[in-house]
Amino acid sequence: MSRYSILIDVNKCNGCFNCFLACRDEYFGNDYPGYSAAQPLNGQFWMQVQEIERGEYPKPKISYIPKPCMHCESAPCIDAAKDGAVYRRDDGIVIIDPEKAKGQEAIVNACPYRVIFWDAEKQLPQKCTMCAHRLDEGEKLPRCVESCPVEALVFGDLDDPNSQIAKLSASLATESLHPEFGTDSLVQYVGLPKRFAAGEVVYKGNEGECAPGVKVTLSGGGRKLETVTDIFGDFEFEGLDKNEKYQVIVSADGYADNKVEFSTYKDVNLGEIVLEGK
Repeated sequence: MSRYSILIDVNKCNGCFNCFLACRDEYFGNDYPGYSAAQPLNGQFWMQVQEIERGEYPKPKISYIPKPCMHCESAPCIDAAKDGAVYRRDDGIVIIDPEKAKGQEAIVNACPYRVIFWDAEKQLPQKCTMCAHRLDEGEKLPRCVESCPVEALVFGDLDDPNSQIAKLSASLATESLHPEFGTDSLVQYVGLPKRFAAGEVVYKGNEGECAPGVKVTLSGGGRKLETVTDIFGDFEFEGLDKNEKYQVIVSADGYADNKVEFSTYKDVNLGEIVLEGK
């Protein structure tokens, strides 16, 4: 038995929207009887790409999060449907029956991820099918995965230990988009944006010069991380917990350590950290 999944690496996604466009090309105006009715021109995004702006000038960052149906193993849409209008296949893919689901708008409202859409003209809830019709015809990949130029999306069988997705899931720190929803989503993520802290190091008396290779140590939240400044004297710590207290210690030979404390109520720019000679 298979358990199909998509692993999405947010660190690789550059916001090209190829996945979105490929999904539109596959489903707009195309019926796939038993799998899905045609996607309308407006109002539906079976593969969304959310743009997340982080930090602030002069240290801004942008992350892109592809967001299809999560194909949850504990799917609220299945519970909300009547007469088996939403069901999970043996391979884990969750399907909305395009005939049985007519008139059942409650299916849309049951999804906490907001990835089920209501077609008012057809009176039908609709969503990503993980291209089940293609897979059943022998195709190896959903269109969104096939179209990704940077391999930010990986598709495969989680129950096949030799599959790429199973190996990646075993070696990487994967997570659900919203674990608090408790839906046991099959679609998993790597690199979902968390808090980050950044800054730059300068030497007193040489504020106009870069300070590369300076050691920066972060501690707090039960962790300790180290990095060194780049050729511009900049440093960054990514993946920090929200609403946590941290401190960084900046140290270089011949200079006194400089300690800065901060909290991650938001992404933090520590600005210039000045090292003074001993």
